[in-house]
Amino acid sequence: MITTANIKNGVNVDQLVETINHVQEEPSLAKFEFRAKTNWIDGGHCVTSIKDWYGVGAEHTERSKDAFTMEADHVEPLLGKDLAPNPAETVLHALGSCLTGAMVYHAAANGIDIEGMESTLEGGCDLHGFLGLDPEVRKGFNGIKVKFKVKSDASEEQLKALSQFSPVFDMLTNPTPVSIEFEK
Repeated sequence: MITTANIKNGVNVDQLVETINHVQEEPSLAKFEFRAKTNWIDGGHCVTSIKDWYGVGAEHTERSKDAFTMEADHVEPLLGKDLAPNPAETVLHALGSCLTGAMVYHAAANGIDIEGMESTLEGGCDLHGFLGLDPEVRKGFNGIKVKFKVKSDASEEQLKALSQFSPVFDMLTNPTPVSIEFEK
């Protein structure tokens, strides 16, 4: 017997529905913890490695490769050597990737075809905050603009609703508690 996978937008919809059903039956499977370890190299240059994670009720220490690594640096006017994207650019990457993934997965689950998608992201900031020159100026982005070009028969309203499922969008638009500890 030959079976054909129900693929929409590159997503196996049958597996997606199966995952949703498993989480509905066993809510603890929905709990995940992602981890990263960052090592300082020099100046603003850092390397982050990502390997183990917790999810679907178990620790996961093996990946298809030893670990994923990402570097960060700063542009030369900000005293970096421009060896890698700066952390703010990495946030834009995370947001763009997560918005796109959320839209594609939820479109597939709702029977919506997406033939192509591209996004442009811009985040503005004022160094007066980061440099400590004005306590009234925010240290991070004062706003992020995301523009999508989407080839789909979905309406703009439908696409916007699908984008709202993005976890990174949620993290950036709602306060996320962050605790900081030090050990020597």
